[in-house]
Amino acid sequence: MRVVTLNVNGIRSAAKKGLYRWLAAQKADVICLQEVKAQAADLEGGSFAIRGFERHISHAEKKGYSGVALYSRHKTDAVVKGFGAREFDAEGRYLEARFGKLSVVSVYLPSGSSGPHRQASKFRFLDAFLPQLEKLKRSGREVILCGDWNIAHREIDLRNWRANRKNSGFLPEERDWLSRVFEEVGFVDVFRRETGAIHLVVEPRPGLGEKRRLADRLPDRHAGDRRRGQARIDLQAAALLRPRPPDHRLRRRARLTWPAAWRRAGRAGGRATRRAPAGRRSRPASALPRDRARASRCA
Repeated sequence: MRVVTLNVNGIRSAAKKGLYRWLAAQKADVICLQEVKAQAADLEGGSFAIRGFERHISHAEKKGYSGVALYSRHKTDAVVKGFGAREFDAEGRYLEARFGKLSVVSVYLPSGSSGPHRQASKFRFLDAFLPQLEKLKRSGREVILCGDWNIAHREIDLRNWRANRKNSGFLPEERDWLSRVFEEVGFVDVFRRETGAIHLVVEPRPGLGEKRRLADRLPDRHAGDRRRGQARIDLQAAALLRPRPPDHRLRRRARLTWPAAWRRAGRAGGRATRRAPAGRRSRPASALPRDRARASRCA
């Protein structure tokens, strides 16, 4: 079974940017989406459908906010919306699809970046959600838990982890909670275990709230233009670094000092001038300091 999970940051906006074409090409059995920001009635119509897939959505009561969705190629035995916490079930943060003994969950944890009140809400969610994870573990079912967790677990998951220790998404309390999910409850970080790779986590920054750029996750339509532009820059840099044939005339001119240049101009009958910076007028020899003007006339 192939399962795909993605935070779309607004499913209607993502659909205009080619989301459904990209999803159709993934050949997935189950697709979990987070932060859909739409009601079920908003997704009626063929533009939000994937041929051969069932669609389920758990939306927030507040329009244009939060919400999770799930598309399934296989017929579901049951669909569970919410996990029994009234505050967060009203925000559409949990959707579970059951296939025999298998449960696939799409979950969207709150972000606390927009202020202390949102961070307090996030802590309440963590306290309420841990018993649900323990309940899933005790049920004896096989569980695939997908979602946007809004938490970076380890220091290796962030480039500037020291600077983010006091920011939402990397607070010690949040990281300890995620450690409990793995070590005490018994869930496994499959991506890290199977690939040995690190998670590519957008660094938590204060003031961002729950905004995320879909362009960072969808196929990049301008990648070719950027590659060609970078190739031009590389060629220009190579041309600058290429050794040039020696030019003795230029080197001889470079050895001349300014007094020598003034003397040469005096022999030729010209008027020696001092080169002025940009925006300033040059002064003739008569306006130069008296000793330098005398040396120019006597040369």
